[in-house]
Amino acid sequence: MSKISCALWENNTLHTLIISGGTIDTDFALDLLKKEKYDHIIGVDGALKFCKEQNIVPTRIVGDFDTLDPEILTWYQTNTQIEIRQFNPVKDATDTQIAIELAMELGSRKITLIGGTGTRLDHVLGNIQTLYLPFAKGIDCRIVDAHNRIRLVSGELHLKMTEQWGKYVSLIPFTTDVEGVDLIGFKYPLEKFNFTVLGIGSRGVSNEIAEEEAVIRIEKGIMILVESKD
Repeated sequence: MSKISCALWENNTLHTLIISGGTIDTDFALDLLKKEKYDHIIGVDGALKFCKEQNIVPTRIVGDFDTLDPEILTWYQTNTQIEIRQFNPVKDATDTQIAIELAMELGSRKITLIGGTGTRLDHVLGNIQTLYLPFAKGIDCRIVDAHNRIRLVSGELHLKMTEQWGKYVSLIPFTTDVEGVDLIGFKYPLEKFNFTVLGIGSRGVSNEIAEEEAVIRIEKGIMILVESKD
């Protein structure tokens, strides 16, 4: 099997792929690697098993390695020159957050995270919360899997039907209150609607794009945008 490594984009947008230790659909991940080019690939803790099995070559490795077979870590230490940052398991940030912070340190303007969803709902919620770190710096960071694309949104965003991740589009409050939300070109439009996490947060769940291009406008606050397919 040939090795899969990163390659520079022709433009100036530095794009980093983070492979974390959640659930990874192999076909989806390999297809993503074929379709996109990445300046950096960061392998996170237990995801190194997946990387090694699929001949994916990270440019950086991070983690406390509490979920990784020690033999795999030793293999990377003895057979590669990849920079490895090892952390004490007793720490104040998840391995995925550390990887996102590293991607930002490397100058990434786009970050794609796979293995950020799965059976550990606590980690999924934590990963969504961590999206705020790059978002606050104007960095496009997305969690993707075979069924979902998750990112944060504020201000105005245009979604083209031809580029949507899946049939369903959901907007969930990220900040406590979100004010003045317009949904234009959706099956269920909204005008100047106010969301709150304290009672009507599900109003934006399971919408659909109804026109060639849909528009999300948010006057104040941040929302979680989830594009999903069954």
